[in-house]
Order: sequence, then structure tokens, then C-alpha cells
Amino acid sequence: MPKRGYHHGNLRQALIEAALRLIEVKGPTGFTLSEAAKQAGVTPAAVYRHFEGREDLIAEAARQGFSMFADLMQYAYDKGQPSALAAFESTGRAYLAFARKHPGHYIAMFESGISVNRTPELADAATRARGIFERAAAELCEHIPPHKRPPASMFSAHILALSHGVVELYARNSPGTASPYSPEDLLESGIGIYLRGLGLIEPDT
Repeated sequence: MPKRGYHHGNLRQALIEAALRLIEVKGPTGFTLSEAAKQAGVTPAAVYRHFEGREDLIAEAARQGFSMFADLMQYAYDKGQPSALAAFESTGRAYLAFARKHPGHYIAMFESGISVNRTPELADAATRARGIFERAAAELCEHIPPHKRPPASMFSAHILALSHGVVELYARNSPGTASPYSPEDLLESGIGIYLRGLGLIEPDT
């Protein structure tokens, strides 16, 4: 691959984008820094001007992913207002939409084994994204009696786990995991069952 002429500051992002493409194809542990450098059209030595190793490169991809994810979640939350239920359901759909549109970032964020506490910047981005979902859960639970009300962090963790499961099993077109229902329908019905169990929406009649 011929080397490209990068202006100052562009190489770092070019390496991140190369890593994202490799992550989509090979997974977070299936490529080397040399491969990322080749994808970006530079020598392996150039990578070390910006990243100490592959984990640092993936961590930055994850940080960018969480920042994008938080922006999308905030947009979805705002779009659903002033209805707490609509805001909550909108953030759930945004999770699936993000995983579909940004698979490289999603894998770096949730499947790479990189701790969200690896850098302060990564931790801040992850906390911001999680906080939006927890706020949506807290507002939805406001009318549940306090002694029956689940902690917002637990509530949101349950829904995030359900969302992640739908993505992993049915939104990646993995062999042998075909479902007669769309991922969107599976996620919506699963969230509906959860919310009915808490008395937050009316039972089916």
C-alpha cells in the first residue's frame, strides 16, 4: 500500500480508523500494530509515536466509541422527552442502532477486554454514556414505591445486558443464530416484559 502524505495530527486518527477496520474483520486480538500501520500506509515505527502498544490503540478507539455512544444516547433521550417511557425506550433502540452502525467501536468498547479504567479519558466517556441510561431508568421508576423500586444502576444494567445479548446473538448474522424475529422486535418485546414486571406499563389484554 503506498504511503499517504499526512498532515500533523492526522496519522493518529488514521491509525485508529485502520484498527477499527481490522477489529471488524479479525477481532480485537486478531491483528498486530504492524498490520494497523500497513492499513494506514505508514511504517510500524510511526505507530509508536502515538501509541505504546495495540492495547493503547484499542483503548483510544473505545474512548471515541463511548463518546459517540454517549452523544447518541443523549440525542435519543432528549427525543423521547417529556415522556419518561418514550425516553427510556428510545435509548434502548439507540443501543442497537449504534452496534449496527459502528461495529468496530462497539467491539473495542465491550468485547476487547480493555478496562474502561485504563485511562481517565476512557473512564469519563464510559461513565457519561452509562449515566444517561441510568437517568432514563431513574425517571421511569419515580412512581414505583421506594421499597419496591430497583436501583437505577441495576435497572439500567439489566436492560443493557439484554441489549448486548440481542446484539451478540442476533444482530451479527452469526451462523446458527438466526431468529424468526428481528433484533429490534426481540429487544422491544424483552424490554416490554421487564417493564410489565415492574408495573411500569399495562399488561397485555
